[in-house]
Order: sequence, then structure tokens, then C-alpha cells
Amino acid sequence: MLFKRMQEDIQVVFDQDPAARSYLEVIFTYSGVHAIWLHRIAHFFYRRKFFFIARVISQFSRFLTGIEIHPGAQIGRHFFIDHGMGVVIGETCEIGDYVTIYQGVTLGGTGKEKGKRHPTIKDHALIATGAKVLGSITIGKYSKIGAGSVVLKDVPDYSTVVGIPGHVVVQNGKRVSKNLDHNKLPDPIDDYIAELQEDVRKLKEELSALKGEMQDDD
Repeated sequence: MLFKRMQEDIQVVFDQDPAARSYLEVIFTYSGVHAIWLHRIAHFFYRRKFFFIARVISQFSRFLTGIEIHPGAQIGRHFFIDHGMGVVIGETCEIGDYVTIYQGVTLGGTGKEKGKRHPTIKDHALIATGAKVLGSITIGKYSKIGAGSVVLKDVPDYSTVVGIPGHVVVQNGKRVSKNLDHNKLPDPIDDYIAELQEDVRKLKEELSALKGEMQDDD
């Protein structure tokens, strides 16, 4: 079972990262893979209430990889961390299968609340570079969180979220592509500015027409 999981972790790298060239390269140079493997060991001890040993392993993993995963976090299969530096995953996080996250992502809490205080990430979700998902919220299946977004509310399945705070900008009941095209994600702020510019243009046209009518009257 252990070796099968390790093979899955390696294979998902080839599925998600076109830069991966060989098994040896993935095994020895991919910090995301190392972090996941060390987390599985730490989680094993955490579930058996060897909390100190679990935390020591998780802190060693943080030192080695730059990725901080609390040993209490529950992580599914085929989880992929690309690059990974600066990733933080909190204690009560629940991550489903086939989830992808990128460097600088935080799956954290919003304060000192007790109990479930970190996000739940459903299957096939993607969280892009630098996004912050905070609190006991749920990111739905096949959803996409855009780079740099701050998400504080639940995200429905098959949705795309961008902005600070995060807004759902795509939700059409169809599967959202997992291709990470940061520059092609919708931007509600740009859309709003474009609407204002169009309103100003129309006002200028109306003002010019009124000036023309006044000159004709003179």
C-alpha cells in the first residue's frame, strides 16, 4: 500500500508538470513530493496521539522543503504541490483527491476559534499561486481559485474565483479546466472599470450633442 501511494504521488507529477523528465528527478528534486511523503509519516503518528513526534517530523519537513503541513491535516490521493515554497496547510484542513495547489498558497484559519477552523478542499480543485483560503469554508469540486485571491466564503462546485475578497466569476455547471492560465481568468474589477469608461463616453457624447443644440438655438 505504501509503495503504491508513492507511485501515485510520482505519477501525478508527470500528469501535471511537463517539466518532469524522469522518476529519479521527481524522487530526488521535487519538494512537493517530499512534503507529502513526510506528511504521511507525521500524520501516522498524529493519529496515534504521538503529537510531539508528529510535530518534529512536520517541522523537519518545513525546514527541508519550505512547505508547512500540520500533521493533523487530512490529505487525499493524487495531491500535487507545484514548486511549493511558502505553502501552509492548517491542522483541520481536509483535502480531497486530485487537488492541485501552487507556491505561496495558505489554507489557514481566521483567528483563535476552536474545532474545525481550516478549509475543506473538494476533489479536483485547483488553487493558484499566492491564494489565501481562510476559515472553515468549503471549496467545491472542480473549482479554481485564481492567483492572489483571498477566499473567505464557500465556493460552489465548478466555479472560478478571483479577487480580494474572492468573487465567483464563473459558474456554469460545466467542468472548469485545470490549466493554470492566470492571465485568462476573469477580473471583475477590470470589468467594472470598463463599464465606468463606457458610461463616461456616453455622457460626453450626450454633452456634446446638447452643446450643439444650444449653439443652433443661438
